[in-house]
Amino acid sequence: MKQHTSQTLLEGLNPKQQDAVLTTEGPVLILAGPGSGKTKTLTNRIAYLIKQGVAPENILAVTFTNKAAGEMKVRINALVGTDTPGLASALFMGTFHSLGVRILRAHAGRIGYMPTFTIFDQDDSLSLIKEVMKEREINTKQFAPGIIAHTISGLKSDLVDAQQYADTVGTQDMFPHIIYNVYMAYQKRLKESNAMDFDDLLMNTCHLFQNHHDILEAYQDRFHYIHVDEYQDTDRNQYTIVNLLAKKHRNIAVVGDDAQSIYSFRGADMQN
Repeated sequence: MKQHTSQTLLEGLNPKQQDAVLTTEGPVLILAGPGSGKTKTLTNRIAYLIKQGVAPENILAVTFTNKAAGEMKVRINALVGTDTPGLASALFMGTFHSLGVRILRAHAGRIGYMPTFTIFDQDDSLSLIKEVMKEREINTKQFAPGIIAHTISGLKSDLVDAQQYADTVGTQDMFPHIIYNVYMAYQKRLKESNAMDFDDLLMNTCHLFQNHHDILEAYQDRFHYIHVDEYQDTDRNQYTIVNLLAKKHRNIAVVGDDAQSIYSFRGADMQN
């Protein structure tokens, strides 16, 4: 039966893709161009794991849009069939941000938040930054709030907080001085409001894992098999999250196109 299932899940895949589906232990890096079946390989691999007896709750799959995550879940349900009870609810498949929200809701108290924290979208964040700049009498014509917001977002994506930024860049020059002060005040206001912006959802998840090893270990024990779609677009936060989660079992499969990388492609390095 399993042999028949394996053959079904390998149909339409080339030999390299078949190897990626069947190689379930250890790191797997799948590089290919657009329209070459990268996502199909990933979904078939997840279905294969389930058919081999891996519990759906032990599988994590992350991608960059809710639409892509929903399509992947539909595909996997179709491949697995109706003989896997509770698949839809047990299999975590979503964006990095939805993963961060789920983890932070459960453990917000460990980083000084209440579980009911509010999530600021980009408009909310920009409005708060404008308020902070007005309070500090910073000229918004000389220093555009959008540029300030973009700079702070970029720092968070690189896991750099305000103090680290000041320690690295210094605050003698006008622009770094303003970034540091606005960043510090902005984060203080967010915390006082029990709120996080989109970047905090990832940055705080990283900090939670790095500073609370019991929580990290609990999620490592849950997610034995980790899959990442569009891996070439992971920023430092996202890379850190999956790298930490995969350290214990080292079963991580990622697909991507290095020619389309937004950042420098990080590969499937499991050494750090």
